[in-house]
Amino acid sequence: MSPWSWFGIWSLIALGPIVHAWFRRTPISLAIGASLMLTYLFQATIKWAIDLNLFIQGALIPAVAFEPEHLHRLISAAWLHADLLHLLGNVLVIILVGVPLEQRLGRGRFLTIYLIGVLGGNIGWTLANWESWTLCIGASGAAFGLLGCYLACWPRDEIEFPLILIRRWPVAWIALFKFALEIMQYPTATSNVAHLAHITGFIACYVLAKPIAKGGLVPIGTVDSGPSAKGGHEAQHKAIKSRMRDLSTDPWDGKLTGSARRTLQRLREEGDELETRQAWLEQLAEQAQCPVCEADLTTQKIDEITILRCTIERSHIEWP
Repeated sequence: MSPWSWFGIWSLIALGPIVHAWFRRTPISLAIGASLMLTYLFQATIKWAIDLNLFIQGALIPAVAFEPEHLHRLISAAWLHADLLHLLGNVLVIILVGVPLEQRLGRGRFLTIYLIGVLGGNIGWTLANWESWTLCIGASGAAFGLLGCYLACWPRDEIEFPLILIRRWPVAWIALFKFALEIMQYPTATSNVAHLAHITGFIACYVLAKPIAKGGLVPIGTVDSGPSAKGGHEAQHKAIKSRMRDLSTDPWDGKLTGSARRTLQRLREEGDELETRQAWLEQLAEQAQCPVCEADLTTQKIDEITILRCTIERSHIEWP
């Protein structure tokens, strides 16, 4: 097999946990952690078995980063790691910061922020090292990006983090301490750590966090007991409820009679919860007819919210 064939297999391994989590509606943050560990295991195995270093195919190379055939490196570099310690350091931050942040943002917005951190870190490093052929790898830009987003949106949250001691610390303390440390180390750094990628990943997510987080599961700036599995579920439930439409008007203009009229009244009285609204709408679908063509009605769920529709022509009714 050619090196690029092995790289293709590696790419599928990287995508697998994330795609699986997306369709199974499980946490993307945990899936990314699993993805990083699986790709490192594969990377290390083929390096040992056939002496193939995937850095050649996937690492960021600033000198050619923006050439079309090398654009994939702006993403793939974040899934390659130099050694196990490098990997575990990034995974630790991504899990400890990412899980509670995802409970605030929601799955789609979290994945967006993560990728912005990846690109922000890698593009920043590329622009600062325009002519360099030195390889750059690792998910640190994304990890710092998560901290930047959290600082911008929910700085008063407290999360478990190994900052001096492993305990609950305010997000603002963690983010500012880590960012300040990178700022201090960057001018005099002599190691192979890409401090600038950490800084630009952090800044990119900090700047873009609020527009992306707006409309997410939890309002920006919320101060509560902090994110938890229960809190994430409750926040998602609340966000769905906030999209339920008003019931004060109806497409029948008050012309329903008998049992359908009584069901409509009960719907208005008790339909402020997702489950009860669904139940009354299902009953109303059996008792009422389309106000346009008098055909039967059916219920349909759109983004977890139940609505009534005509069985003949969908455009006749979409209520509430």
